[in-house]
Amino acid sequence: MLTSPDPESHVYSSPPAHANADWTIDQDWKSYSEEEHKVWDTLFARQKEMLPGRAAQAFLDGLDILQLSKPGIPDFRELNRILKDATGWEVVAVPGLVPDDVFFEHLANRRFVSGNFIRKPDQLDYLKEPDIFHDVFGHVPMLADQRFADYMAAYGRGGLRALKFGTLKQLARLYWYTVEFGLIREAEGLRIYGAGIVSSYGESVFALDDDSPNRIMFDLERVLRTEYRIDDYQQNYFVIPSLDELLRVTVETDFKPVYDKIADMPDIAIAEIIESDEVLTVGTQAYAQSRSGEATII
Repeated sequence: MLTSPDPESHVYSSPPAHANADWTIDQDWKSYSEEEHKVWDTLFARQKEMLPGRAAQAFLDGLDILQLSKPGIPDFRELNRILKDATGWEVVAVPGLVPDDVFFEHLANRRFVSGNFIRKPDQLDYLKEPDIFHDVFGHVPMLADQRFADYMAAYGRGGLRALKFGTLKQLARLYWYTVEFGLIREAEGLRIYGAGIVSSYGESVFALDDDSPNRIMFDLERVLRTEYRIDDYQQNYFVIPSLDELLRVTVETDFKPVYDKIADMPDIAIAEIIESDEVLTVGTQAYAQSRSGEATII
């Protein structure tokens, strides 16, 4: 993809002039306007109010550990002092979406890349590209949990291998169905931990309460074969039994034989239930069927 000429786009194929060779930039925290800080505070307040009883305990703990309740957009310098002490991770600012190899290299070295821009006040509920609220509020609290922090570093190393194997499409599905849209089964019931859900007011409710989506227990091979949609609420959610199990499966599995095994198998279509599934909820798919237009499937 060529660097977009659209001034509102944050998708890049080469580092812009103000970026370093590793694509990092200065967050330039002092440049945020009062309006931009208010957007963060508005988004934070409504998510913080609804997430108790919905979000995974690790996520809620992370909010407290990182002191994200302070008003205004977080200053990465302050945030990183706490996060590095907790799990060895740091947040680095980038101009927007970066190439896959750059992304994986940062993850493998315990650096989480975050856009430094924030959505406009009229974009509170939908944004084409992830902004600092999605990246920091959605992702970073989980990085204060050692198990998830280790999982993300392992994912980064796995991503660099997947690039060599030509299996990025399959591995991207693991990220999508865990890091972005994962559910976890806790003693009190199902909880959300994926950044795409916890940072979305609407999907925080939909993922747990709506009759429409399937909720299926996590199976690595199944997830690697399952398509997903990028333009709306999910039709499948995969449920991990624990963060310990997610880390164990990732670290103890040599993905190359799995890639080889599934290479000649067909992709599993969104909303399809297969015989081996441990299904917690068979969804009606009513929401997806009510949406007009073609879904973007990956």
